[in-house]
Amino acid sequence: MHLKKLSLLNYKNFETANFDFDEKINCLVGHNGVGKTNVLDSIYHLAYGKSYFNPIASQNINHEADFFVIDGEFEKLERSEKIVVSVKKGQKKVIKRNAKAYEKFSEHIGLIPVVIISPADRDLIIEGSETRRKFIDSIISQNDKEYLDLLMKYNKTLSQRNSLLKYFAANHTFDSSTLDIYNLQMSEMGEIIHQKRIDFLNTFTPIFKERYQSISNAKEEVSIKYKSQLSDEKLNVLFEKNLQKDMALQYTGVGTHKDDLSFKIKGHPVKKFGSQGQQKSFLIALKLAQYDFMKAQSKVNPILLLDDVFDKLDENRVAQIVDLVTKDDLGQLFISDTHADRTENVVKANANQYKMIQL
Repeated sequence: MHLKKLSLLNYKNFETANFDFDEKINCLVGHNGVGKTNVLDSIYHLAYGKSYFNPIASQNINHEADFFVIDGEFEKLERSEKIVVSVKKGQKKVIKRNAKAYEKFSEHIGLIPVVIISPADRDLIIEGSETRRKFIDSIISQNDKEYLDLLMKYNKTLSQRNSLLKYFAANHTFDSSTLDIYNLQMSEMGEIIHQKRIDFLNTFTPIFKERYQSISNAKEEVSIKYKSQLSDEKLNVLFEKNLQKDMALQYTGVGTHKDDLSFKIKGHPVKKFGSQGQQKSFLIALKLAQYDFMKAQSKVNPILLLDDVFDKLDENRVAQIVDLVTKDDLGQLFISDTHADRTENVVKANANQYKMIQL
């Protein structure tokens, strides 16, 4: 699995740009602000249909234009896949596969497996539960269309239930029969989502622990714990118990949309007690475990994007990752860095095949 060609038109800081890539390692080098991260983000955009850094599509359009186009030519299992993402102000986003537009964007998810490691990943540790839910939901959805479909239906029903609660409050009324319909639908979907997340983490956590040990060279114990209200009670029971609170807040306070992950090191929260180095290693391990999981599920090597990775890790750690990529045949790798010599020295010492791209 690799990206052969990339064309950008009015994407972020690029008015127009064309790239040909090596099928193994590509190093994007140049000063800050030249667009190295934007190139990596455009590759992510082709895979997920959205930016990793700014999911509001129109805000990724170059300031001088009113549209952008990202055009990528991939090779997957000896077959060419041409993906085009285009956005025009005031219009719906269009994603095309081999010149045919998708009716539903969800149909595209999983076709192009991509994993990004970026300084922005720290949000997984410091931000709220939504960031961590999105992380696991994104991984599971790559190869489980039923899960993705359930998630979208659940969120739509949640929105409808919240609107109903607001309607009750605004009109000083209450209709249990309508609310019961939403409760039943969300309970059925929520139980399946809950179980699929449990199954995923049972597989994912051992992979993560192994990656952490290999990256950190440490003996410290790390863990991921799934925190869910559904672990103690069925969702329909929770709805009954929480009805008065939901009515008062005009918001659904129980369900799988409140799930979270607890990240710990030596039994203590990584956010509070992990050193900078431990936090960085924890995040890298999470992302490499994501890579391993997606590779096992899809039977193809995902594309790995390392954004400004020297900001996160010292040269030895980066060399270790490049070595892992080449040794384990992890497929195509993209690295961005401000220092060309530093990047080339690390890559040259660990790989025979690579391309330097100066921006």
